Amino acid sequence: MRGGLVAHGVRDVPDAERRHVNKIGDEVKTTHTFDYVVVGGGSAGAVVAARLSEDPDVTVGLLEAGPSDTEEQVVLQLDRWMELLESGFDWDYPIEPQAHGNSFMRHARAKVLGGCSSHNSCIAFWAPREDLDEWESRFGATGWNADATFPLFAKLETNEDDDAIHGHDGPVHLMNVPPHDPSGAALLEAAAQAGIPTTRFNTGETVVNGANFFQVNRKADGTRASSSVSYLHPVLDRENLAVLTGVHVRELEFDDDGRCTGVQLVDNAFGRPSRIEATREVVLSAGAIGSPQLLMLSGIGPREHLEEFGIPVRIDAPGVGSNLQDHPEGVVQWEAKQPMTRSSTQWWEIGVFTPTEEGLDRPDLMMHYGSVPFDMHTYRAGYPTAEEVFCLTPNVTHARSRGTVRLRSIDYRDKPRVDPKYFTDPEGHDLRVMIAGIRKAREIVAQPAMAEWAGRELSPGADAVTDEQLEDYIVRTHNTVYHPVGTVRMGPDDDPMSPLDARLRVKGVTGLRVVDASAMPEITTVNPNITVMMMGEKAAELIREDR
Repeated sequence: MRGGLVAHGVRDVPDAERRHVNKIGDEVKTTHTFDYVVVGGGSAGAVVAARLSEDPDVTVGLLEAGPSDTEEQVVLQLDRWMELLESGFDWDYPIEPQAHGNSFMRHARAKVLGGCSSHNSCIAFWAPREDLDEWESRFGATGWNADATFPLFAKLETNEDDDAIHGHDGPVHLMNVPPHDPSGAALLEAAAQAGIPTTRFNTGETVVNGANFFQVNRKADGTRASSSVSYLHPVLDRENLAVLTGVHVRELEFDDDGRCTGVQLVDNAFGRPSRIEATREVVLSAGAIGSPQLLMLSGIGPREHLEEFGIPVRIDAPGVGSNLQDHPEGVVQWEAKQPMTRSSTQWWEIGVFTPTEEGLDRPDLMMHYGSVPFDMHTYRAGYPTAEEVFCLTPNVTHARSRGTVRLRSIDYRDKPRVDPKYFTDPEGHDLRVMIAGIRKAREIVAQPAMAEWAGRELSPGADAVTDEQLEDYIVRTHNTVYHPVGTVRMGPDDDPMSPLDARLRVKGVTGLRVVDASAMPEITTVNPNITVMMMGEKAAELIREDR
């Protein structure tokens, strides 16, 4: 077995070569056999592969459709992350036309080793205790409460803060963003003047009302501490770990007993498949869009939907591709009276949390502060832009709208139909919070501390004051914080809408787990990427326990 990073097109043929038949009757050659096959080298998949391969007695194959990140400076340098949107490192999923939302929006999902942790702004949060406790108590994800998972956050990190709760010898480096941006410092002072105090993050206590510079997963030299950089780069020469990039898995394979035995993949321009065998388990970590797509292509999903495309139904699992959740995001932009900073850790350095109603144990509103223009949807809609701009982006922490991921065709190369159904919750909660967020953003920026920075409001503009005017602005121009989750959620054994049990095993088959943000039963209040890495840590423990 060749260890380390396997270049595109390089294959190890096992001694006992096997051939299988694909759906159209052609023979498919088995090119590799591993104990564990991990599909997707992203935020969770890289963690699972690295942790499982710590045992020298097992072999692990990690399969990634995108390229390696090891030589890609645009990926490795955190302050360049915005260059990755709609680039060759982005799956760049369009969304279906929205009945009450911005149909021009795209869902950025990373197509590179490290997944979205190689593609995002590396805002680093532990999930609030209340979120994780609710995963267990409300959604039946036994063993995922805060007491069980907080030690895994500590295990994965080397945190700059010295609180007893934190880890200091884990693979992922977390640092505090230095307060060098003068506009950002003024923004925090203004938030305090508006009743939102400056409060430390990641202390183990949930911040219901507070603001500060973020913690980010970044190394001291400016390199993003992605799951790939943190977990894979140090062990690429490990003899029992093979990382195959540029390989696109098109189907999961099962034997007559319903055990997942491997995957069919394509690594060439001609669509010719090959096969990789798993003797113990396949771990699917293709993300909240890719994982349900691959399950449905393999016959696990809603019966009627699969039958539309003539896909033989292996498991009627109506929850596959359902329960899509996200953090919808609005934007309020101001022209700056003086030049904005030209250097930054990642340009979106501050978070603001505040509740829009009394009695909440978690904030229902979060904002990010940006020191750069964010006019990708507003300018198209006719709102002015400028060179010197700062913005606040109110988003709904626990949106109640629920969307879907569905197949577009039986072709694995076709991007699935992603329909978030933004702002369609019957109670109107999501829109109410967003409107309140725009008003709160204005209140903050109207404080004396921002007087030297805040020029004219570019969008939605000072004339937009009524609920109706703000609603019109939101549904035409909103974006996303790129946090899709929940499409293959874990839950109780008797819940037909939970395709996974609490040990992340796909119900109705054996030898198959799903480990990524799709498995979340409910979105986290905060940016979820570090939580997804924690899920990878826990999944590796569960797999070892179940051997």
